[in-house]
Amino acid sequence: MDLVQIAKALVLAVVEGATEFIPVSSTGHQLLIGHFIGFHSPNNTFEVLIQLGAILAILFVYFGRLWSIATALPNDPRARRFVLAILIAFLPAAIVGGLFSKYIKFYLFNPWIVCATLVAGGLVLLVIDDTVGEPKAATNSGSGDGPTEHPRKTDVFDFSLPMALKIGLFQCVAMIPGVSRSGATIVGAMLMGASKRSATEFSFYLAMPTMAGAFAKDLLDNYKNLSSNDALLIVIGFVAAFISALIVVRTVLDYVSRHGFWLFAWWRIIVGSLGFAGLILFG
Repeated sequence: MDLVQIAKALVLAVVEGATEFIPVSSTGHQLLIGHFIGFHSPNNTFEVLIQLGAILAILFVYFGRLWSIATALPNDPRARRFVLAILIAFLPAAIVGGLFSKYIKFYLFNPWIVCATLVAGGLVLLVIDDTVGEPKAATNSGSGDGPTEHPRKTDVFDFSLPMALKIGLFQCVAMIPGVSRSGATIVGAMLMGASKRSATEFSFYLAMPTMAGAFAKDLLDNYKNLSSNDALLIVIGFVAAFISALIVVRTVLDYVSRHGFWLFAWWRIIVGSLGFAGLILFG
């Protein structure tokens, strides 16, 4: 294995970890970068398998909270409802991915589609960020001063089961590369009444079973085709993805609470536009 391949793998892995939990589409970035630097793996196996590093990063950061939820399950109905909400939100993507993942990869994993969805998703994120407000205190009803304003949901434990199902349906849209799994779930949650911070945090929790399922399925489908060289690249990619994801997970919630999603939206639009330009000029 040459150093150029290792360098390319490192770049893709750092991008995977840095973009997996923000609404910019890690898959879209990897497809575009892989196209322009000439890195290709059979069935995009490398790109999916290094997600294990990002999965372990969020498990590492959230271990205390996950442990608290697990120990509260026998006695706390709220904890049980939250776990059920995550499972319900995960179910649509599990069904769609299990049935159609091969077709999606064959027909939609295309750099032109990625550029289009990056730009379109950026525009949607700008609109959502600007028009969907943050939590407001409810006003007294019946006073003649206008309609009551309901406060937005700021705690992921308050998400109802129907709301979780709708967020899960939004997540299915992210099967299209460039849409962004986190972006789809965040937009869906905000449209259902969540604050920016709680929508982002719910997408973190939902990422755990979703990414673990994608990893397990892809490994099961492709492990026979992996060589020792592939394994080495995947290990290198795993470590790099873990480190970059760890940094992002530790910082993104506070950033979103203070600044919203405008930076991610414009990043998508710029990357998608540059991708279009690169495809037109260089193919």
